[in-house]
Amino acid sequence: MDERERSTEVSMDELQALVETAGGEAVAVLIQNRPTPDPRSFIGDGKVRELKNLIALNDCDLAVFDNELSPSQLRVLGEELGVKVLDRSGLILDIFAQRARTREGQLQVELAQYKYLLPRLTGMWTHLVRQTASGGSSPIGTRGPGETQLETDRRHIRRKIQKLEEELAAVRKVRSTQRRQREKNAMPMVALVGYTNAGKSTLLNCLTGSDIPANDRLFDTLDTTTRRLRLDETQEVLLSDTVGFIRKLPTHLIEAFKATLEELRYADVLLHVIDISNPEWEEQARVVNELIAQLGAQATPCLRVFNKCDAYIGILPHGEDVVCISAKSGEGADMLVKKLSDMLDRGKRQVRLRIPYSAAGVVDALNREAVVLKLEYGEEGIRAEALVPPELFGRVKAYIPDYTEPKEDWEQ
Repeated sequence: MDERERSTEVSMDELQALVETAGGEAVAVLIQNRPTPDPRSFIGDGKVRELKNLIALNDCDLAVFDNELSPSQLRVLGEELGVKVLDRSGLILDIFAQRARTREGQLQVELAQYKYLLPRLTGMWTHLVRQTASGGSSPIGTRGPGETQLETDRRHIRRKIQKLEEELAAVRKVRSTQRRQREKNAMPMVALVGYTNAGKSTLLNCLTGSDIPANDRLFDTLDTTTRRLRLDETQEVLLSDTVGFIRKLPTHLIEAFKATLEELRYADVLLHVIDISNPEWEEQARVVNELIAQLGAQATPCLRVFNKCDAYIGILPHGEDVVCISAKSGEGADMLVKKLSDMLDRGKRQVRLRIPYSAAGVVDALNREAVVLKLEYGEEGIRAEALVPPELFGRVKAYIPDYTEPKEDWEQ
């Protein structure tokens, strides 16, 4: 087993918080140390008996495991313990199902649930498949119909998955159109990312004056929320909140949430919000960085925002792309806006251009790739003023009146 998959007191505390977020109450915690999981019951027969006694003593009706269980392990544990058994993935899915509000969020959750259910559905029917495939005498009712029902259920779920994927593809198409429109309007996109409960929604409210619900619980934000933020007189950005990341987030959940999280790949800047008051903040930041890389956004400029600094005792982090704030009180928000503005403008140059009508295609490039501050059409041509990124400057410098190339040191 990968060391990172092993349960620790920290990951068990997180699991307890997930149970409470789902509406349950954790009454007992059990950690087992063993080199490899038991293939049949994950924890072994002795630990199963100990857990069964613990369940009886505390009158529990649910057992939640911190690791992902195989379909057969889930079935065996359910039979042995006599209560409903969930693994971490199943619990997170249950929370997602409660939290999703928009149609898109609900589609994503439903897709993830069906992908989670498909292999487990097979596990539920393995006893029938095994009995009919053995060639011996089988109990009445398990010979044909069991297999037929399994195949029917499989087909039904595969059809549902295909339909949901088609609907989500349509959602992505709409998002893509909206994104192109934003690019046309030269409005940069800034995405808030971070570990769940790091304070992203509180920060969004703090910066934009919104009133998005921001509660002290895991996965409080599932549906993407986007708001406008004015950085200065000339620049406005779209600030987008995203679902919080968490360790051991199942792959199919990342896949299901690509429509939401793909905003990260198209963002001009990522604001990585880190709860510095959490003793595990470094590990949480590592988990977020890994997921950003999985989503293909590792090359996007990133500003690390250390939140809840008012609750931190010690030397605060510092650096060019680092800012310390308290989203709740608003302390440090002005510095964050300034650093964000600097990051977006890094390498950009404000230019005044005179463009002849014969080169009108340059205006299209400006609209696509620059921040256009002024555009006037006159008899002599087009006058434009814009903030131009380095990659576009080389194409427009010929239209800057009286522009001369700066000489290299060796030329002077």
